[in-house]
Amino acid sequence: MLDELAHAGPEHLDPEFVAGYDRKQGMPDASVELAALRAAGVPAEATVVDLGAGTGRLAMAAAREFRRVIAVDVSQAMLDHMARAADGLTNLVLVRGGFLSYRHVGAPADAVVTRHALHQLPDFWKAVALDRIAKILRPGGVLRLRDLIYDFQPSEAEEIFERWFAGAASDPEAGYTADDYAEHIRTEHSTFRWLLEPMLDAAGFDVVEAEFPHPCYGSYTCVLRGTA
Repeated sequence: MLDELAHAGPEHLDPEFVAGYDRKQGMPDASVELAALRAAGVPAEATVVDLGAGTGRLAMAAAREFRRVIAVDVSQAMLDHMARAADGLTNLVLVRGGFLSYRHVGAPADAVVTRHALHQLPDFWKAVALDRIAKILRPGGVLRLRDLIYDFQPSEAEEIFERWFAGAASDPEAGYTADDYAEHIRTEHSTFRWLLEPMLDAAGFDVVEAEFPHPCYGSYTCVLRGTA
């Protein structure tokens, strides 16, 4: 089995980096993902699993809207940060685990969300992870996936990446720099859209919405085939 900690990105295991993670991410707004879940019919009484929950901004927002939220991350530093921030949210469960190691207990989940985490896995393991996500969900359950995904052809990579780098932050404390992007390309595992979508289909998901505001990142709302 793949060592998920070794593929988590060492900075995500560092409490000092984690303390400034949301600022570097641009203080990501959870409302887009929550709106996508609502639009897909996820009810207020739902159980939602957030895989790769990070500092928990999405998981905590979801816990204020849904009956039960399970926030899963391989990084103990991330979970510790989330535990401090989530004081008082009694319906938020924190679990140390990853796409390949999380063991779901109880009734199937109504929804799984994952934001900027699946790219840590090479493609073979992405496919395994998507199959495992399908097993977590009830038939008709919803997967909301946002990630660094390449919506271009290999021949376009140099031009696309040059434009991506040109729009990067200059201050590494305030955002991701061109060097950060280059390190991501070299050492992490973002995949082409036209490879990821067949993986979703093979795992049993129908894509009901795909959004790509940039050729290097996008999001999907998917529904697990079957009778809800």
